[in-house]
Amino acid sequence: MHDDIRPRLAILYPGDRAARDRADPASSRFLALFDAFERAGVAVEPAVYHDDFRDEVLRQLMHVQGVLVWHNPIEGGRDRRCLDALLREVAAQGVFVSTHPNTILKLGTKDVLLSVRDLPFGSDVHRVDHLAQLSTQLPGRLLLGPRVLKQCRGHSGIGVWRIERRGEGLYALQHAQRGATEALLNMDDVVQRLAPYFDNDGHMIDQAWQPRMVEGMTRAYLVQGRVAGFGHQTVVALHPGSGAGEAPSPTTRLYSDADDPRFQALRRRLEEEWVGLMCDRLGLPHEALPMLWDADFLLGERRGGESETYVLCEVNVSSVSPFPPSAVAPLVDATRRTLMAGRDRAKHHEWPC
Repeated sequence: MHDDIRPRLAILYPGDRAARDRADPASSRFLALFDAFERAGVAVEPAVYHDDFRDEVLRQLMHVQGVLVWHNPIEGGRDRRCLDALLREVAAQGVFVSTHPNTILKLGTKDVLLSVRDLPFGSDVHRVDHLAQLSTQLPGRLLLGPRVLKQCRGHSGIGVWRIERRGEGLYALQHAQRGATEALLNMDDVVQRLAPYFDNDGHMIDQAWQPRMVEGMTRAYLVQGRVAGFGHQTVVALHPGSGAGEAPSPTTRLYSDADDPRFQALRRRLEEEWVGLMCDRLGLPHEALPMLWDADFLLGERRGGESETYVLCEVNVSSVSPFPPSAVAPLVDATRRTLMAGRDRAKHHEWPC
């Protein structure tokens, strides 16, 4: 039968027992992707995941050639430790996994900002390993301007804080989560507020505030090393207020395809230079790049008559959704080619190395 020779792919995303029992692509966020894979000759199936039925999902994934994963670092109050162990297990058996947990640890945490801080898209970044370091070193850096503190691994603004000195011994602290309000605290209270991010050997990344955030943020969506579309947001979380007024609410991200003329300079730099520099710096083989990922950029400091500069503020790898419609075709094509080429190779190669 024709179906017997088609490459088999699973799309993994979180859900409860009822969602897994239904196994209905139409009730997921990925119906367009399921339909596109079917049209491309790939037998695709949903793999609804929860830690409670982890072994059931493991058995399912052992019978496909590849799995594309959409699962946040924290989902329903649980982290990804159980899922990541499962994905490593199936990858070791020759199943292609994107994004592989090893790649996430290199590319998809805030630590990437530290790794690339001296590259053309880098910025002033420090790692904060413990509370004593936070209380002794942060005040000195705040004398030079506001900072943004980010927990190592998170999403949706969780664990991302803007801090600014507001006078002798007082600091304005603002969480990036929707609905959060600014608090005026002394440093001891700041440390207490941020203490949970250092539990269980956790740490934070401290990045200099980018004043041109008020001009908006551009998200570049990539399929492996090629740009597949853009998202632009005029007002984002942590956007400062005007004078004594409240900060404006974040605006909707507007999507466009890879040919959007506003972002061609950024596209060229990513495809021709920056992705390669990042891979070299992280020790990440090009073939280990995620099938779909995105990178958020703010406009950097103006330098006379030079071309526009960009500053990386985040890379998203674990659960890139939503994404522009223009990303669907290149994602399907790249995945299909990888599955076809890797039928035999994947049996002897853990993705990624």
